[in-house]
Amino acid sequence: MSKKLFFQAIIKFLLGIVLVGLLVFLPSGTLNFINGWIFMGILFIPMFIVGIIMMVKNPMLLQSRLDAKEKQKEQGLLIKLSGLMFIAGFIVAGLDFRFSLLPLPPLVTYIASFIFLLSYIMWGEVLRENTYLSRTIKVVENQKVVDTGLYGLVRHPMYTATIFLFLSMPLVLGSLLSFFVFLIYPVLIVFRIINEEKLLEKELDGYIEYKKKVKYRLIPFIW
Repeated sequence: MSKKLFFQAIIKFLLGIVLVGLLVFLPSGTLNFINGWIFMGILFIPMFIVGIIMMVKNPMLLQSRLDAKEKQKEQGLLIKLSGLMFIAGFIVAGLDFRFSLLPLPPLVTYIASFIFLLSYIMWGEVLRENTYLSRTIKVVENQKVVDTGLYGLVRHPMYTATIFLFLSMPLVLGSLLSFFVFLIYPVLIVFRIINEEKLLEKELDGYIEYKKKVKYRLIPFIW
């Protein structure tokens, strides 16, 4: 583990806290937004723990997760649209709380928080199973097809986990309006997967055979 990687990870982590905090609490007009604090806690505490584990056990995986520069034009566009969705979703959640537009009962927040944490565990398990994962679409030297564990059920368990993560976020924040905004995410993921699999078929040995073995992309028996 290099000092450069350590400081890069810490800086991005702190910037993430500041950015999300501003997006959530500024529109709400107050720091007395309990749902906002619950969300910040369940998002950044597990993120910090997972980051420490990767830093110690697999710094190369951490480096690849920090690399967010997407070279493919189509994927770059989808990432930008996802970013706009996040910004809009958090702002809407804050405004929803501020003006009591379509608030959700506390029980929804508790259930959504539980789903969020389970999805985080799934996300961590996917990282453990597939050390080739990066935030950008690419095939690295000597990369092999992973077909065990969750990859034996669906071809893209990471995206399955992130869909549950991101759809539970607005519910943790107690905002139905924000949930409608975040419904854009599964649509973007479908386009991302279709584009990604074209690359994997061309550049990753054994991926075509893997597709025949594992037929479903995101959810078993559905798609």
